Amino acid sequence: MSMDLFGPDPGDETSEPRAARAQAGRTLPSPLADRMRPRTLDEMVGQEHLVGPGRPLRLAIEAGEIPSLVLWGPPGSGKTTLARLIAQSTRSHFVAYSAVTSGVAEIRKVIAAARTSQRAGGRGTLLFIDEIHRFNKAQQDAFLPHIESGLITLIGATTENPSFEVNSALLSRLQVVVLERLTPADIERLLERALADSERGLGGRGLVVEDGALAAMSALADGDARAGLNLLEGCATVAFRRGRPPVVSARLAEEVLQHKALRHDRAGDQHYDLISALIKSVRGSDPDASLYWLARLLEAGEDPLFVARRLVILAAEDIGNADPAALGIAVSAFQAVHMIGMPEARLILSQATTYLATAPKSNAALRSYEAAREDAVVHGGLPVPFHLRNAPTPLMKQLGYGRGYRYPPAEEAADQTHLPEALRGQRYYEPSAAGFEAEIGRRVDAARRRRKAPDKGEGSPGENSATEDSPSEDSPSGDSASRGSASEDSDE
Repeated sequence: MSMDLFGPDPGDETSEPRAARAQAGRTLPSPLADRMRPRTLDEMVGQEHLVGPGRPLRLAIEAGEIPSLVLWGPPGSGKTTLARLIAQSTRSHFVAYSAVTSGVAEIRKVIAAARTSQRAGGRGTLLFIDEIHRFNKAQQDAFLPHIESGLITLIGATTENPSFEVNSALLSRLQVVVLERLTPADIERLLERALADSERGLGGRGLVVEDGALAAMSALADGDARAGLNLLEGCATVAFRRGRPPVVSARLAEEVLQHKALRHDRAGDQHYDLISALIKSVRGSDPDASLYWLARLLEAGEDPLFVARRLVILAAEDIGNADPAALGIAVSAFQAVHMIGMPEARLILSQATTYLATAPKSNAALRSYEAAREDAVVHGGLPVPFHLRNAPTPLMKQLGYGRGYRYPPAEEAADQTHLPEALRGQRYYEPSAAGFEAEIGRRVDAARRRRKAPDKGEGSPGENSATEDSPSEDSPSGDSASRGSASEDSDE
């Protein structure tokens, strides 16, 4: 298997596809995207922050002093092109792998060859790994000693966040270079260049391009230079077959592409970035942005149940009691999506999303729980006050369990406390003034005003004020026999 990024040597007639073409008496050109690949840094479109004049990476490339790198960027942003230009500048022996098809065995062969070349005083080895995120930890670890010793310079390319997909030991030895998504204007420049170039592109062939066609193709390419050039080539092929003069139009571009595939990887950054954008738009009470990000997720193939689950969480976390109906609507949407499925699930999620986006917002439930959790962790297992304890047996009643408990529906219990002694008077739930939670806040304030310090003997195990008929929280009538034995008792 050839590991040369630039393919077989032009004079190598052992290549089966080349031999087959020669036998057929014709030579097929390589794809337009490959033919138009930039040959110098000045020909690169976009990535000015990296390869513009005077930029540190460009200066390093021109000096031929390149450290081991990981090139991180979306598809078609120029990662492979940049790796090839680096290889030209360093004069190193350049070999390339795709992590999809290669394993540790191939890596060992490259390392062995690099060691032999080093001992013979030959060129250094520059190893390019495309889709390096597909290598597992053991495969990534295989590079470590050879990068440290200087035996190889490694350049990895990935569309995934290196923080998650490249193990920390290897990442600490690589410089991360971030490539940006190309703009429609960038891609339109590439298409214009291909139409003007008669040597490598489509220039000089009489192709007629209508106004707006390149702009349409650039938008359809979605930031991917390769996709844009492939679309232009496809349009040209169809135009030449349909007659003379060959005309490329925006309508033809849409016809050739048929469907614009939105870029989305359920395990990658796009997955998390898009759902984050949706949740933050709903939280920000922006139904228009919420619907846009929802459509981006669903049209790219995201699991609608994943979206519905996140909306349920948001309803409790960011709306809460400001609109108590929100959680019910979100849960109903989840259940309906589960029953109905796509494509109709889009309607259900659209309704739920717009309701949640326009609902009043409160994170009081989250803040309240976090405050209570902190006390629960810091103070440990504080004893439950005796008047709140369950008393299903005569012995437990005799010990004072449940003594002094007042059953609120049957009698006034305003002066009854429910927290451990060490936390008496502590407040966790502070309702916001948003929506219905303002009314809840009034109820909470009124209850706190009514609640006063308990009587001296409340909950004390030494008092004998309670009778066998004292109620408990589980049985207002005080009939412990109805609860069964102590071993069967459950406070649930």
